[in-house]
Amino acid sequence: MKLQGKVAVVTGAAKRVGRAIAGALAQRGARLAIHYNRSRREAQRLADEIKTTYDREAVLFKADLSNAGQVRKLGQAVLRRFGDVHVLVHSASAYERTPFEKAEIEDWDAHLETNLRAPFFLSQTLGPAMKKAGEGKIIHLADWAAKRPYIDYIPYCVSKAGLLCLNAALAKALAPEVQVNAVLPGPVLLPEGTSPKLREAIRQATPVKRLGNPEDVVRAVLFLIEGSDFVTGAELAVDGGRLIA
Repeated sequence: MKLQGKVAVVTGAAKRVGRAIAGALAQRGARLAIHYNRSRREAQRLADEIKTTYDREAVLFKADLSNAGQVRKLGQAVLRRFGDVHVLVHSASAYERTPFEKAEIEDWDAHLETNLRAPFFLSQTLGPAMKKAGEGKIIHLADWAAKRPYIDYIPYCVSKAGLLCLNAALAKALAPEVQVNAVLPGPVLLPEGTSPKLREAIRQATPVKRLGNPEDVVRAVLFLIEGSDFVTGAELAVDGGRLIA
């Protein structure tokens, strides 16, 4: 699929990797539906930059992805505004430290609702429109920790592991018109406050001996959208080799 003139939805587009993905899609000619929840100022800044730099349409859509009703309304609002949707990138994610001994029901709900339930219902809303259009791409931003979980982030890691199952299931449900794939970032953007000592330890534990950056993830997403229509249900690790270390 070529992105020129296509409509792309990016959740969590206001910051970090989601922002980089949205900008790259606009640069390739896509019209953007920019989802945000609390980061309206950053989302508006991104939309303004896209319009100024690439002369592309960029429209803001607010939704709390932990609320299933708002997720469905988000998809419906995008379809009303654009008519068609061709690309959906699930970048938004809940990521909170939850030590095993202290994890509560609310921790599980927060991660499962945003990281797993929301991608399902947004895909359920937009996927049929893609099939009707005759083509579509859905990209899930998972995590290498879905396969090698962190002990202090069990609800998060389990939600991402579930997302990989959903990735394969949606690839079957939406075939043949829509290809559904997952990108599994490794140490790309470390959490704010990561100490220099820990940062260096992570770098040394990565076979390529460097940390990743958002552009590494962007290139993977662009490949899955524009590089091939013969890839679906795949899990592409962008982790510097951490899974094999």
